[in-house]
Amino acid sequence: MNIGKFRHRVVIQHLTEGTNPMGDIVQTWTEFATAWASVEPLTGREYLSAQRVSSETSGRIRMRYRPGVLSTMRVLFGSQTYQILSVINPEELNVELELMTKVWK
Repeated sequence: MNIGKFRHRVVIQHLTEGTNPMGDIVQTWTEFATAWASVEPLTGREYLSAQRVSSETSGRIRMRYRPGVLSTMRVLFGSQTYQILSVINPEELNVELELMTKVWK
């Protein structure tokens, strides 16, 4: 693994439930981990949906292996938020993770 390619600092978050002072259940994003990673945009497209132009960007985030990362989590990088679509452990070696992502809407 070439660790020189991991030059981006990312934050992985997971959704947690708690209660506010009024007793209501609220969901908040909580930091799971901070890691050095490689953020690589793969595809982008624009399309017409409901009389409106929308865009979608997908990408791949590579990082050192970290147990517990799930597709229900999200990644923050700079001002961008990415939804994790899948978590891939190449060759099941527990060396590196590939997170297939799309920009969070």
